[in-house]
Amino acid sequence: MDSDEDMHDAVDLEWVDDDFYSGETGMDSEDGGADYNFVDHVLDDSEDITSHRQQQNCIILSETDIRQLQEEDINRVSTVLSIPRYAACILLRHCNWSISRVHDEWFADEEHVRKAVGLLETVVKMQNTEELNCGICFDNYPRDAMSSASCGHPFCGACWRGYISTSISDGPGCLMLQCPDPSCGAAVGQNMIDVLATDEDKEKYSRYLLRSYVEDNKKMKWCPAPGCEFAVEFVMGSGNYDVCCGCSYNFCWNCLEEAHRPVDCVTVAKWILKNCAESENMNWILANSKPCPRCKRPIEKNQGCMHITCTPPCKFEFCWLCLGSWSEHGERTGGFYACNRYEAAKQEGAYNESERRREMAKNSLEKYTHYYERWATNQSSRHKARADLQSMQTEKLQKLSDMQSQPESQLKFIIEAWLQIVECRRVLKWTYAYGYYLPEQEHAKRQFFEYLQGEAESGLERLHQCAEKELQVYLDAEVPMSDFNDFRTKLAGLTSVTRNYFENLVRALETGLKDVGSSSNQTTCSRSSSSKMLGNKNKGGKIKAAGTSCGLGVSSRSLDDSNLWSCDRCTYANPRAQHYQVQATIAEIARPSRNSE
Repeated sequence: MDSDEDMHDAVDLEWVDDDFYSGETGMDSEDGGADYNFVDHVLDDSEDITSHRQQQNCIILSETDIRQLQEEDINRVSTVLSIPRYAACILLRHCNWSISRVHDEWFADEEHVRKAVGLLETVVKMQNTEELNCGICFDNYPRDAMSSASCGHPFCGACWRGYISTSISDGPGCLMLQCPDPSCGAAVGQNMIDVLATDEDKEKYSRYLLRSYVEDNKKMKWCPAPGCEFAVEFVMGSGNYDVCCGCSYNFCWNCLEEAHRPVDCVTVAKWILKNCAESENMNWILANSKPCPRCKRPIEKNQGCMHITCTPPCKFEFCWLCLGSWSEHGERTGGFYACNRYEAAKQEGAYNESERRREMAKNSLEKYTHYYERWATNQSSRHKARADLQSMQTEKLQKLSDMQSQPESQLKFIIEAWLQIVECRRVLKWTYAYGYYLPEQEHAKRQFFEYLQGEAESGLERLHQCAEKELQVYLDAEVPMSDFNDFRTKLAGLTSVTRNYFENLVRALETGLKDVGSSSNQTTCSRSSSSKMLGNKNKGGKIKAAGTSCGLGVSSRSLDDSNLWSCDRCTYANPRAQHYQVQATIAEIARPSRNSE
């Protein structure tokens, strides 16, 4: 393997300037089996990066849009089934706003459906008398002052308003309101609500009905962002659950958590639960403390000798190593910084189980801390990048436009760069949750994953530095700078390269790095991997692939006594230290492969 500097030559800024924009790059179609040719296309500066990322997998709906769709569905069912609009609304509510389900159930057994929702086939009118007795307050009222549902049970206006108001105050259950008569199941539709309820109750009922259209609909969900009133209709079959709401909040439509590709929803749920659970506290206690031999309270030893004194009221003095009473210790047992009794007992295996448990807890805690700290760091970096993006859009872009004498429309590449940084920080954050749950025994996948993750971090840092520190030079300038167009080319190029890398990194992780063998018997490398090991440098110091390639199928049988392993497909020999390590290069991930000249 070449040195680390050689490995990074493939994506240095000189390559970005010289090769990426010169038109010399192109997709090599000779190898159709390489899943990690991490470049598909390059976006024009004028293309909206957010729309590209969404891939049209959702439709953003405002409250007006939702009401319009709801009215269209009600009218459609009412027309097809020849029933009133209020009855169509009740049927749709019963069938979770699925028109196809309404039609299927209605035409299969209309009588059963009517009975289930309380729609009587024949409307029963109130008795034709001058006065009627209210079934709630038992007072007599003129017939004109009484109202009833389709069942004909009469109630006065005041009792109806009280009944409806109480039901609406109890919550969305009012949408399936029935006749107040305990023995009657006739439905009370929106037509009666509009006539009998107060304006305040009518507004509440309308809101419940609107929310029901989204919350009971399998294709729609509310955006989980605080204060957002948009709903998202998911386009089934698009495969990607990450959606972007009209409020710019990105979330997973399936689990409603923050967008988390390339990690699946089950892993996200486990990771969030682990971050909130008390199990890690117990692991820390087990790994970093020992119980007092007398009172059993956990004690942490952070410095000093082996003589430990428990806190009041216990005050028991004991040896930290063997947990025996300190009165039995002294110079003959090793003094203050050693314990002969512990060493002898350890040789006999007396402490094997407890030490093993402590070591396991310590290793588990160290692993979790490693991944969690980096997960949280990228989360903080993403929040800061979003704040910087907001500042750029509201303040700095106008300043830069005035300073460089260019319209803001020509500075869109800066906003795209910051949007890409925010998105990449999110992806990079969740790769640490992915890495935490990657099985330890799959050494090849873990090594390949860590390599890809490291390259992703390096590429993102280059883009972040260019968009932040190098841009600041032009913001601080007092006169227009002649090399601003060169900076534009550089930043746009880094944005494109980073976008392509991360998009393909996500796809590779979502497929479980399927081209990397999970056992020690086989590791399959992509075309660019072998190109890297067969590569040579031109005089500019950049990696050039060697035209031909081999799919690396490496088995343990190919190891020889000279500490080298040989490729099964070619004559190249590799150091033993690199056995089963997938050496993919950034040229494979961040740009198309190039034939040697």
